[in-house]
Amino acid sequence: MNTFTATAHLQPDTASVIRVFDGVEHASGAPFVSLRVGNGDIDVVFIADLETSDALRALAAVATEAATVLDTLAGA
Repeated sequence: MNTFTATAHLQPDTASVIRVFDGVEHASGAPFVSLRVGNGDIDVVFIADLETSDALRALAAVATEAATVLDTLAGA
């Protein structure tokens, strides 16, 4: 990941969207996906190319772990 630091607070209604760029409608010749998190005012977008699936899986695993911690803290 390139260096960038930001802070954002997730809300219960925060949306997540995946968009696939696998055709000629974009400038890059290689396919990639974008993972957009936010509600449209300010979004965080991760651009992931073909070699980054393991990094996305690691991000998903850490997010799942964080959700489990929140459930524990909430007494769920």
